[in-house]
Amino acid sequence: MAAIELTSLVKRYGKVPAVRGIDLSIADGEFVVFVGPSGCGKSTTLRMIAGLEDISGGTVTIAGKVVNDLDPKHRNIAMVFQNYAIYPHLTVGQNIGFGLYTSKLSKSEKQDRIVAAAKTLGLDELLDRRPSELSGGQRQRVAIGRAMVRDPVAFLFDEPLSNLDAQLRAQMRIEIKRLHQRLRTTTVYVTHDQVEAMTMADRIVVMRDGDILQVGTPTELYEQPADVFTARFIGSPAMNLLHGTRQGEGVAVAGGTTKLAVSPAGNEVLVGVRPHDLVIGVAGSDGCLSIEGTVNAVEPLGSETLVHIDVDGTEVIATASGKTIPAIESPVTATAAVGTLYLFDPATEHLLGRA
Repeated sequence: MAAIELTSLVKRYGKVPAVRGIDLSIADGEFVVFVGPSGCGKSTTLRMIAGLEDISGGTVTIAGKVVNDLDPKHRNIAMVFQNYAIYPHLTVGQNIGFGLYTSKLSKSEKQDRIVAAAKTLGLDELLDRRPSELSGGQRQRVAIGRAMVRDPVAFLFDEPLSNLDAQLRAQMRIEIKRLHQRLRTTTVYVTHDQVEAMTMADRIVVMRDGDILQVGTPTELYEQPADVFTARFIGSPAMNLLHGTRQGEGVAVAGGTTKLAVSPAGNEVLVGVRPHDLVIGVAGSDGCLSIEGTVNAVEPLGSETLVHIDVDGTEVIATASGKTIPAIESPVTATAAVGTLYLFDPATEHLLGRA
């Protein structure tokens, strides 16, 4: 295992910057997830760590050694790709052991590693099968097994679950997390799926346009997002944002008003509230946010119902109990308790505070 250090890391394609001088320390044994929209630089950063992309500036340090000029095979890392990259003409056992064929291990040592990796991943009874006989989840486990047998100091995952269906993705998230808990190998994982990031990471790195916006635990990013982008990217459904105008001790927003414990510096403010904190059918208390609107869509999810509300031309998502399914075009009132609101500066989009 090893710590990974990124220092002023830059990647340019011609004059176009893809990664803009980022700094990040990844602790030995930590599971760090890079998340962000397509083109934000997360996969490019991962590929620079792996040695698959040249570095335009800055340094990558693995286990205390600068590896900028080292070939991928000399960095002692293992990468798992989105498309599995397993060989269809080889058996499961041969695929898992492929990276060992040029090693100096004895034949028995190689076989021991293959069997041990297969057993850890639940593939020990499938060693003689071809990839065409496997499910998507089993193929991805083969790819992970091939990475494991090399005993790397770090695992790098580049959107490994994006080709799987929803049920398999959920299953593989748990399997990869359990694997990390067992091996405690430093892991860097790239995804555009915030659910994967929230459920798997020790820490999440939120990226946009080649920059790191915020780094923190899943709870820190959910409870204390530094800006509007992070607030809306982390959490599902996305945070509602309402334009507000200062009005005495409170703020007037579309569909209602609220008193705020934290007052904005200017007259304008963005008020954020998560759908799970904006509830239909619950009486509001003094100082809470209360908005009125018209139902334009509902999403029954069993335990709860997501209710899409038109509030003076702005769509807001609220929640109701699973047994409550409001009629389309019916008027509703949704309330959010004191302490659940987020205030953002409309100019910088940075967090001002909670209210």
